[in-house]
Amino acid sequence: MTFVGFVKSDFDTFHIKGLEERMEAIQDRIQPKFQIIGDILTDDLAAILGNEMFLHIAKHARRTVNPPQDTWLAICNNKRGYKQHPHFQIGLFDDHLFIWLAFIYELPGKTEIAKTFLKNTKMIKDTIPNDYVVSLDHMKKGAVSIEQLNLTKALERFRDVKKSEFLIGRHIAINDPILQNGEKLIQLAKETFDTLIPIYQLAYSS
Repeated sequence: MTFVGFVKSDFDTFHIKGLEERMEAIQDRIQPKFQIIGDILTDDLAAILGNEMFLHIAKHARRTVNPPQDTWLAICNNKRGYKQHPHFQIGLFDDHLFIWLAFIYELPGKTEIAKTFLKNTKMIKDTIPNDYVVSLDHMKKGAVSIEQLNLTKALERFRDVKKSEFLIGRHIAINDPILQNGEKLIQLAKETFDTLIPIYQLAYSS
């Protein structure tokens, strides 16, 4: 099966009422595409990083009432789970696709990672293009461009606030034609991850 990109009906999934109904649509429409693109990107990251990487597709298993507002795949170096590790993500809200290097609140070493990042803010700024964005909460749609972000303040919050997170990458709006071109979208994801790998490696150096 060839990855053909994401179409309007994929994003419309998040307007379906009811947990079971929305989950069924996520499983039917989106997760097969995640499997294809995820396998490609997992192999690519493993080759670049020189160690085995593992694909995880969000199951939303803890949900019992509220349907998910977004869904994603994650790639990390741990087979059992990704939330406690730095990981790469691709996912959808109803109005955009996100491509992240994610450090979320479950990460045990986030304080040390934050300290390392704070010592290397110049390197981070020099590495990341101005059109990349940062989120401090993976549950929210919003993100701030790296150009406008006070990086030091964001990283201090990531260090000091237990629930604070740090996700860096790209948002692709629903109306961007690249989303419907599978080959070009995979290439964009590879380029984004390539750009973010030095930050990923910096995290592990801490």
